Amino acid sequence: MTRTVLVNAGPWLPVPPDGYGGIENVVAALVPELRRRGIRVLLATVGRSTLPADEHLTCFPGGQFEVLQRPYNQVSGVAHAHLHAVVRALRDRHDIDLVHDHVEVVGLAVLAAAALAPGAPPVLHTLHWDLRKHADFYSGLDAGPRVRVNGVSASQLDRAPEALRRHSVGYVHLATPLAIGADRRPPAEKAGHAVVVGRITAGKGQHLAARLAHEGGFDLVLAGPVGPYRQPADLTEAGAAAAANPDVRYWQDEVRPLVDGIRVRWIGTVAGQERNALVASARVALFPLQWEEPGGTAVVEALALGTPAVGLSRGCLPELVEHGRTGWLATSLDDLAALIPAAGQIDPRECREQAARRFTPAVMAARYADLYEQLISGFAPRAAVPADRAASIRAVGPAG
Repeated sequence: MTRTVLVNAGPWLPVPPDGYGGIENVVAALVPELRRRGIRVLLATVGRSTLPADEHLTCFPGGQFEVLQRPYNQVSGVAHAHLHAVVRALRDRHDIDLVHDHVEVVGLAVLAAAALAPGAPPVLHTLHWDLRKHADFYSGLDAGPRVRVNGVSASQLDRAPEALRRHSVGYVHLATPLAIGADRRPPAEKAGHAVVVGRITAGKGQHLAARLAHEGGFDLVLAGPVGPYRQPADLTEAGAAAAANPDVRYWQDEVRPLVDGIRVRWIGTVAGQERNALVASARVALFPLQWEEPGGTAVVEALALGTPAVGLSRGCLPELVEHGRTGWLATSLDDLAALIPAAGQIDPRECREQAARRFTPAVMAARYADLYEQLISGFAPRAAVPADRAASIRAVGPAG
């Protein structure tokens, strides 16, 4: 039987995004594989999206990400306008078997209410973010029997409020198209630099990576936006007004003093082949995390490109990185500094082979397709959330 799924990517960025856009990249990896499995996809996104789908539903012509920097009373209606279009489609159509939502908080709140209507399709809401941000909402969640959530790691769900866990059907690790055929990809020539790819924000710990580069005497490239500013020139042009953004303040206070353009460089957002070449040629991808990273897209991308991941053992990293085989995980910054030189002991082929086995879009889509069928058929049990995965790290260190 052909299923029709409304995949709600939200109003913030096109799918696929032009550079940074974690959730949108996940949707871009998932939808083609769902369609290959015979699932019809109605993609709720913005007009600039170029990802093929069976149908597109749009409320805004372009991404609304930049308006997030405005005061709340000017921004609050954006997600609601987009969700209103989604709910209208659910009201006017009768061929949608399930909604797979990716919109933070507003998606779950609105669609949980919509699911109360007679004949409404079930909802699967994927949690891509730090659940502590919305503790009041999640701790009191009562979304009814037709709404379920999934995490993107066991670690994320371990920290979820009990009310949210009662709606959980487990977790699905993120995937990357770079993992397709990664085990057959010719090895890239390694340069001497380390890399941190991702939004420059305190939780990612770019200031710590920069400090380690200066202390350890290795070159570091920081690639990613600062707030809404994709390139250094964009941030310079914004001037003093940009400091209202907390990521900009973090950049100015903690990171920029360490960026000398020689030992440590910030190159802004990179995408496509430029991003791939940067990561594939790096000797190590650094993850000095200062928060419990829920998903780890940059981790699986690095492994797919044959670059070992070295980071602090927080959040999802112990689930994605096999200590001593595809990277090194440390419990302190001092231990992390000692492990960075050992990245050369990790075989890049092993990184690519693990990515090709675990992190392809086909693997992710198979898991979601199974969850879809459970929800559509009415079988959506509460998942048993595994214990903290940090304990699963083997006690192994670098040779030397």
